[in-house]
Amino acid sequence: MLRLVYTGVAQPLGRAVNLLQGYSSEKVTRELIYKSAKKYHKEYRQMYRREIRLGRTARKVGNFYVPAEPKLAFVVRIRGINGVSPKVRKVLQLLRLRQIFNGVFVRLNKASINMLRIAEPYIAWGYPNLKSVRELIYKRGHDRMRKRRIALTDNALVEKALGKYGIICVEDLIHEIYTVGKNFKSANNFLWPFKLSSPRGGMNKKTTHFVEGGDAGNREDQINRMIRRMN
Repeated sequence: MLRLVYTGVAQPLGRAVNLLQGYSSEKVTRELIYKSAKKYHKEYRQMYRREIRLGRTARKVGNFYVPAEPKLAFVVRIRGINGVSPKVRKVLQLLRLRQIFNGVFVRLNKASINMLRIAEPYIAWGYPNLKSVRELIYKRGHDRMRKRRIALTDNALVEKALGKYGIICVEDLIHEIYTVGKNFKSANNFLWPFKLSSPRGGMNKKTTHFVEGGDAGNREDQINRMIRRMN
């Protein structure tokens, strides 16, 4: 009669194989992230140089270069709930601006611009540049996981939620937001509304439009200066 003796070797071997497989998959992911970041850096540089080249070409022939219409806006709520009409309150809820100094990215189209005009006395908005988008996501970025607010401290969080769209790291997320890609809606909904600080140096006048010396309404590229003061 044969007697089987367990030596206890199989379990450590299996654990070692799993560790090696996990290490190799992490290595592949890191290489993909590095290649993506390198590709995006090149793309951003080409976009910047193209704008400069077109402007110079237009000036040489005595014309003016008009940049393309912005596709991305950053919206900040600057006033509370006192005296808010039901229509404006509904628009602020649709924009996910439920608290003062909350901020969100918005894709600009006819419908969203009309919504921004309705809520204009209660919001400040404009066109963020790449630096603003990157700083907001890296410093203030939180994701929505099971209705909970979790800080974006790991690329694995992004990959778990948005991997099916080809977004596996924070740089992919920044690229999708900044370029307003085809998966912008999913990427934007993944981000929790940004909780910003009150602006350094205070505000001028919340109830007055920006063009009249106040804070409300569209301030175009000057929103980047406001983001620096609040981030």
